[in-house]
Amino acid sequence: MVTDCEQEQVLDAAVDAAGDGADIARTVGEVSTLLGVSVRALHHWDETGLVRPSQRSDAGYRLYSETDIMRIQQVLVYRQTGMSLADIKTVLDDPKADAVAHLRRQRDLLQGQVSHLQHMLRSIDTVMEIQLLGAHLSVAEMVEIWGTDWDPVYIEEAQAQWGDTQEWAESSRRKARMSRADWEQAHEETVALETALVEAMLSGVEPGSPEANVLAQWHRKDLNRWFEVSISKQVLIGRGYVADERFARYYDKRAPGLAAWLKDVIDSGARSEGIDPDTVAWE
Repeated sequence: MVTDCEQEQVLDAAVDAAGDGADIARTVGEVSTLLGVSVRALHHWDETGLVRPSQRSDAGYRLYSETDIMRIQQVLVYRQTGMSLADIKTVLDDPKADAVAHLRRQRDLLQGQVSHLQHMLRSIDTVMEIQLLGAHLSVAEMVEIWGTDWDPVYIEEAQAQWGDTQEWAESSRRKARMSRADWEQAHEETVALETALVEAMLSGVEPGSPEANVLAQWHRKDLNRWFEVSISKQVLIGRGYVADERFARYYDKRAPGLAAWLKDVIDSGARSEGIDPDTVAWE
């Protein structure tokens, strides 16, 4: 007759046997197939101490326990975030390592990559749309309409600086839809605005006056032809009329001092709308 003590011993042995059987040692090839990791990578991880198999066969071959395999799975998860192997080893080996801080840093890096890819997608979509619409004019036609003030080099420089912005994409889409008649109308309206600006400055119109504020609104409307321009954006664009030598030369050729006067008109117009031009942001 089996005593209770003997029964407990048999049960304990069964549990131990089951436990031993559960931790099945796997070869490098088996782990490679199971997890989709190359044999070369597993060898490298062993050499660097990232994942060392806990067992060896009688012939000296690597054997991975279930615990080893779980560590490899953790490595694969961290690698998906872009974390370096050195950082992964630190997180897994150092009980004091802040895994959350590492993951947060990787998340920020990934978010930056996502934003960059979204910009690239928008740029590709814009180029595709332009190609499909096929309405853009040749360089010769642009010079014919806008005169020698228009230089394709300016477009190249602007694209290098602003090509990945939403404003540039929107402007490109609008321009792609414009016919020659649309471009001619845009030129006529811009000339009318610049003529009014010159006349107002020469007649002594002061920035901040009702007449000057109307001109500031007209100027913003003219810019809105290309993309949506808020008062804050208008102020920042106006700064460029003074800071950029070519913009200053463009306006001052129409009337000496026009660039600085127009900037003051824009700034004063912003103040009349309750916006401080000294603290604006591109939004």
